[in-house]
Amino acid sequence: MTRLIPFPFLSLGLLVLWLLLNQTTSLGQFLLGCILALAGGWMLVRLQLPRAPVRRPGTLLQLFFLVLVDIIHSNIAVGRIILGLGRRHRTSGFVRIPLDLRNPYGLAALACIITATPGTLWVNFNQQKGSLMIHVLDLIDEGDWISTIKDRYERRLLEIFP
Repeated sequence: MTRLIPFPFLSLGLLVLWLLLNQTTSLGQFLLGCILALAGGWMLVRLQLPRAPVRRPGTLLQLFFLVLVDIIHSNIAVGRIILGLGRRHRTSGFVRIPLDLRNPYGLAALACIITATPGTLWVNFNQQKGSLMIHVLDLIDEGDWISTIKDRYERRLLEIFP
């Protein structure tokens, strides 16, 4: 059954979306939607990555709440910058961070964390050197950013993804 419909919820969602977009439930549109929904599921099988073993789910939960708090703090800091409160002289810049993390799932999680945090942006990752470049809206101390990324995020991601 999983060969015919590898992702049943995705296929059902695609079928419903097709019918909603066409604003009809006629037999022809239903059959065409079924064909497109099955084809979408089959195409996704080609893109599916192998499952990643996750160790230490407690650390994953701890990382989630840590990132949530950091996002809230960053929202407040960026809001203060936009409103012109606090220091007047702002310097944005790029920071190069050497990483020990090589797991693609861990790197993807780190990219999501950095990009989801206001005021920071993942710019580039040099796989040969293991060097990450980020852009920071309010760059005060490069060393502080390096230790933040390595100690708060990378250390936990190395525990989660072997």
